[in-house]
Amino acid sequence: MLDDLSRGCIANLEDALQSGARIEVVDIRDDSAVLREFAAFRPEVVFHLAGQIDVRVSMKTPALDASINVLGAINVFEAARATEVRRVINASTGGAIYGVTDVVPTPETVPPAPVSAYGLSKLTVERYARWFHLANGLDVVTLRYGNVYGPRQSPLGDAGVIAVFFQRLLAGAPITIYGDGSQTRDYVYVSDVAAANLAAAFASKPPSREFNIGSGSEVSVFELAEAVAAAIGLPSDELVVEYAPARHGELDRSCLDITRAQRELELAPPTSLAEGLLRTAAWTRSSQSTIPLARQEQS
Repeated sequence: MLDDLSRGCIANLEDALQSGARIEVVDIRDDSAVLREFAAFRPEVVFHLAGQIDVRVSMKTPALDASINVLGAINVFEAARATEVRRVINASTGGAIYGVTDVVPTPETVPPAPVSAYGLSKLTVERYARWFHLANGLDVVTLRYGNVYGPRQSPLGDAGVIAVFFQRLLAGAPITIYGDGSQTRDYVYVSDVAAANLAAAFASKPPSREFNIGSGSEVSVFELAEAVAAAIGLPSDELVVEYAPARHGELDRSCLDITRAQRELELAPPTSLAEGLLRTAAWTRSSQSTIPLARQEQS
């Protein structure tokens, strides 16, 4: 496993490390280090999950976003090619990549039209993935994730909205909604994403190169806030919401058509939002005292 440890928590990997997994602290922008580790380990399958995922960071510093997402991905693809990796699973975005569209839920056949630098960098990576496939025979399958949530997601830094909402509501703090709360997203539970990665890795000959991985359900931010409150047993009249201006580069609507992935990768039906939130609530309660209260800066 390669990670620069700029995000996340090493404690989340404790079980894997005790079972023999190994982590090397590497920045994917360091091409020689990436190649060295690939050559030493000789992986059969690579899951490329590293990246800069904050839309706001991409809008403020697009060069930083591109250096991590685009150049970093090229280094991963080139190392995979050089060491004859069987397949690379490339993590992309299902929301930011399509941009503004009237086709919601959105299938993979809708031409990408990102409005954020983050979405643009991910689209560029997808095109490099296709180029590596055509020019070098590298087998790359791209998974376009919805808004991933679940246990072990930190409410700090570039966290998802669900992690932040849970932590603040359990602490008795108000939550902030940017915009009027009508903007929608597709929230996908983390175990469904893990299952999709494994299915894509071991599918014999997937007919497609890109797959949407989501729940297929469109949920507004305000509906999400109410669902999070319900998951922890907070009465709706005790839910305190503060509103702030919408942020530049974020979409009003986003929901993924997951028909292709369910058909070609034979995925099980996605975890319902209610069930996923209950599981996440249980984990958040167990870890609440060890994580500082997050500021409301989430996307």
